[in-house]
Amino acid sequence: MSVVSGKVSKTLDENIQILDDLYTDCHDVVSRKFPVGQERPVWVYLTYIDMMNDRFAIEITVVAPLLRFGARNSFKENYKDVFDLFKDSGIDTADFKELDDFDEIITMINAGESILFVEGYSKAIMIASRGFPNRGVNNAEAEVVVHGSREAFNEVIRFNTALIRRRIRDPNLKVKHSRVGRRSETDVALMYIKDLVRPEILNEVEKRLTNIDIDGILDSGYIEQFVEDSWLSPFPQVQMTERPDTAAAAILEGRVVIIVDNSPFSLIVPVTLNSFLQAAEDYYNRWHIVSIVRAIRYVAAFFAVALPGFYLSAAVYHPSMIPLLLTLKMSVSRQPVPFPAVLEFFLMDAAFELLREAGIRMPRAAGGALGVVGGLIIGQSAVQAGLVSPIVVIIVALAGVSNFAIPNVSLIAGFRIAKYLVLLLSAAFGLLGFWAGILILLIHMAGLKSFGIPYLFPYTSAELNDYSDTKDSFFRMPLFTLKKRPFYSNPNNLTRMK
Repeated sequence: MSVVSGKVSKTLDENIQILDDLYTDCHDVVSRKFPVGQERPVWVYLTYIDMMNDRFAIEITVVAPLLRFGARNSFKENYKDVFDLFKDSGIDTADFKELDDFDEIITMINAGESILFVEGYSKAIMIASRGFPNRGVNNAEAEVVVHGSREAFNEVIRFNTALIRRRIRDPNLKVKHSRVGRRSETDVALMYIKDLVRPEILNEVEKRLTNIDIDGILDSGYIEQFVEDSWLSPFPQVQMTERPDTAAAAILEGRVVIIVDNSPFSLIVPVTLNSFLQAAEDYYNRWHIVSIVRAIRYVAAFFAVALPGFYLSAAVYHPSMIPLLLTLKMSVSRQPVPFPAVLEFFLMDAAFELLREAGIRMPRAAGGALGVVGGLIIGQSAVQAGLVSPIVVIIVALAGVSNFAIPNVSLIAGFRIAKYLVLLLSAAFGLLGFWAGILILLIHMAGLKSFGIPYLFPYTSAELNDYSDTKDSFFRMPLFTLKKRPFYSNPNNLTRMK
């Protein structure tokens, strides 16, 4: 948001007054006015925000060199070239820029850069000095892998772009910066490979970012909600990741990665349902094991959505589908339960969700113990009290555990919501309602798109890429067979292996 408009004045005191008025009661703003030169010295003014930059770097690259330069030179003859002399010989850093617009200067100060004004010149020098407090490069926590890199993004955008640059040393890898948020002016970077990305997808991403008009962007989750295609859908249409290797792999596939300052999670677009069921280590292990694990994930995803509804429809409306001995055991276990089966499920599922949320919010050491012990105690107590039957506890636990086999947290949330649709329809109409619920979800996902890419690709429209994408879907074929990039990459550059 523009606060000050206009050009820098040649009079140093006027510039200082503008900054003093703007930063009134901002005690974290550090400013210093000092002379450079022995005879007839030139006055300069340095300002920055404390702890948003590297103070030590400012001292050794700006202040100390200027004072040494002034001690060796006198400016009693001519002021004409002093500004250029300071840039070329008085600052020991290559990363600086001339600015003459106060609006841009204020933005740079708030972003953590240092600004140097020089008496007699209607421009200033911006010295790159950002040095925010940060956590460094920590281990990934939300996307844990057994085999692969342990590095994770942190909250500093430049760290995150560097982690990707480290993995892709291609001059065609572009990093395009913009600012989003009228007041926060949050730095957002688009990373992509120029000759791999589809131009129409890149243009659409830039357009949606430009259309965001809000006071502040505090996390990448804000961006996700503004750029997704269908806000009514419970299923994510933007992939969120904390892993640099996952982001780098997506860029090599022709996708666009959105990195947001102050957020340890980056966004990947476009995405498909298949993308959410893949993990980073799928490409680090041999294809036999990965194919089995992926099949387990798909089965787990189906169980997470369908298992409670299927049991309810079979037990209440179609008990003849269940073996006689199991039906007798289930009827005996349900005799002391005073609630209908659907209410049993909602009671037990509510307890399971409460334990999940409590485990997440509690300290890590206590959270794991709460989830295991709390589940055992509540489940056993509920059965003994006759509030739920043992089979319901087992079904709810199996559906809950199936959620944890899905590698993406956003997709888990979508499946949790979809589960209730199937459960309610099954409770109302039996197997007919169960299959109607599954069909509604499939129709809904078939109609979803992520930046023009069908959500169920490659299970639909696979012929658009000669069925090449099916080799990396439900099963993963050997790496040497994956010769083509996915369909969402540039159609003029689909070959990735020869």
